[in-house]
Amino acid sequence: MEQHLSSITTAWTMLRRAHGDTPGSAAVAWQELMQRYCGAVYRYLLRAVRDPHVAEDLTQEFAIRFIRGSFRNADPGRGRFRDYVKTSLFNLVHDYRRRQGKEPRPLPAEGAEPAAPDDTSDQDFRDSWRQELLARAWKALEASGQPFYDVLRFRVEHPDLPSQKAAEVLGARLGRQLSASNVRQLLHRAREQFAEFLLEETRRSLGAAGSHLEEELADLNLLKYCQDKLKGKDS
Repeated sequence: MEQHLSSITTAWTMLRRAHGDTPGSAAVAWQELMQRYCGAVYRYLLRAVRDPHVAEDLTQEFAIRFIRGSFRNADPGRGRFRDYVKTSLFNLVHDYRRRQGKEPRPLPAEGAEPAAPDDTSDQDFRDSWRQELLARAWKALEASGQPFYDVLRFRVEHPDLPSQKAAEVLGARLGRQLSASNVRQLLHRAREQFAEFLLEETRRSLGAAGSHLEEELADLNLLKYCQDKLKGKDS
C-alpha cells in the first residue's frame, strides 16, 4: 500500500509546485488532509473496481482533480472533509463505470451532486475511512517508543489468554520480567494511549469541523474505543 501511494504523493507534490502555492491556510490544510487520507481513498476505490491497477489510476486521477480545484467551493467550516471526499469518489467511480459501459447514464452536470449511491457503496466508503483512522492510530502507538503497541496487539490477537500466560510470552518477547499485574497495567495504559491517538487522528480528519468529533466517532463505529477518554475530558 505505501509503495503504491508513494507515487501518488510524488505526483501531488509535482502538481502543487507546477501550479504554485495555494493561497490561504485553509486550502493548505485541505491539501494536507487529502495527502494524509489517500490510503482511505485507494482502499475504497479498490473495493469499488476490484482491480489494483485501476484503483491506483483512479486515485491518481482523484489527486489531480483535487489539486486542479474540484473542491474549490468546499468550506471546511461547513462540513466534514470525508463528505467532500465521498462525493468526489462516487462521481469518479460513476464516470469510470460509464466509460466501461457498465452504467450508460448521462454524466452529472458540473458541480452537481452524484446520483445517490447504494447502501453498499456508502458503507464501503465508511469502512475504508474507519480502517484508515484505526491504522494511523496503531502506527502512532507503535512509534510511541513504549511497549504499548506489543501489549495491545498481543491482547487483540489472543483475547482469551490468561494474564499470567500472557505475561510469560510478552516478557520473553520484550526481554523483561513481567507479572500478570504488569500486563494488566500496561494493557490499561495502552488502551488509553490508543484512544488518544484515535481521537487525534479523527480530529485531523474532520479539519475545521472538529466540533463534530463525537458524532463522527459514532458514525464510524469508533466511539467504543474512545468513550472513556471522552468522558474523562468532559469531567
